[in-house]
Amino acid sequence: MQIHDEIMERIRATLVELFDLDPDEITPQARLFEDLEIDSIDVVDLMDHVRRYTGRKVTAEDFRSVRTVADLIGVIERLQQQASA
Repeated sequence: MQIHDEIMERIRATLVELFDLDPDEITPQARLFEDLEIDSIDVVDLMDHVRRYTGRKVTAEDFRSVRTVADLIGVIERLQQQASA
């Protein structure tokens, strides 16, 4: 399994656990706010999970451009690359 797929599965599991979402709705193209109905308070919980998963501090700036699950995958990949650099 590629790292991208591992991150996708981790995100899917997290979103199902935190927000009781249907796993089939969580695709890379799914929009967090419109499709998955994640609100700004939910994003705080999501940021905390990303911090624990990556071991890196997550800032509001990291999440500013996140609109879709694919965007979230990109943020996690970037944080993991910073951690290994």
